[in-house]
Amino acid sequence: MDRTERFYKIERMLRNRDVVSIRDFLDELGVSEATFKRDIEYLRERLNAPIPWDREKRGYRLYDPDPKNPRHELPGLWFNSSEIHALLAFHHLLDNLQPGLLSPHIAPLKKRIQALIEKDDHAFAEVARRIRVLPLAARRIESPCFQSIAHALLARRRLRLVHYHRTRNEETEREVSPQRLVHYRDNWYLDAWDHGKNALRSFAVDSIRKAVVIDKKARTISDKTLDAELATGYGIFAGRKTQWARLRFTPERARWIANEQWHPKQRGWFEDGYYLLEISYSDDRELLMDILKYGPDVEVLAPKNLRNKAREQLLHAMRLYRE
Repeated sequence: MDRTERFYKIERMLRNRDVVSIRDFLDELGVSEATFKRDIEYLRERLNAPIPWDREKRGYRLYDPDPKNPRHELPGLWFNSSEIHALLAFHHLLDNLQPGLLSPHIAPLKKRIQALIEKDDHAFAEVARRIRVLPLAARRIESPCFQSIAHALLARRRLRLVHYHRTRNEETEREVSPQRLVHYRDNWYLDAWDHGKNALRSFAVDSIRKAVVIDKKARTISDKTLDAELATGYGIFAGRKTQWARLRFTPERARWIANEQWHPKQRGWFEDGYYLLEISYSDDRELLMDILKYGPDVEVLAPKNLRNKAREQLLHAMRLYRE
């Protein structure tokens, strides 16, 4: 029985009894008294578990003033040794979370993760040096703006936004009802009901120059409607009207693409060594960017308009490299 399993048993025994003697623990866990005491010390010091020794009853108990609403779960997160090391990736993500939404809870959670990682006598700093998570093309967001958006989202209040449109190089003012924040490809997006456009819109949060919470109740859109409008097509650009792209990848690239998920409802199969991939999309901008990064390893078979756009962009790129 490994230590994680022992923790489970200790937790169950303490929850099911008023007081548990050392002998009962040793019989159930099948370990020495020294090992058991090290387990108790770890639970107390690393995981802040309230397990006092009851001198009168000669046993350990779990201190919870209200058993129906326990203030502490032991240890709150349970992982085997390999899963604990995977927590490092989560620790990196916490470092890159935009401040505002979870700020008061991030520091203690990071300390808990560090303690879990170090349980196998691996210094956290050494593990962090050896395993890294590198964000890709993350864009900086001003903290006050993010805080206002997060507050309005959770308080169900409307926002008055100043939104910068990169393509048109102009700012517009919008009144929106925030629906959800989406962290996608290392950047944040706000799904919201735009009262001026009378429609759902998705805003890149780093393009929001100003966000003011206004004292109006936000309109709530059902998850079903949000998903139908914003999650059926490919990538962050979405809409109800979708069509299917068919792509053919070379045999050299096929084995990698076959293991990739481009869209939850994608369809893919091998054919004569090639890999054919069908993807639903409503706006081709992001899809084209992902197609073109594979260069000569992919061909757009359908629809014709998408094939023509890919061809035009490749011809334009080729003209840039003419000598």
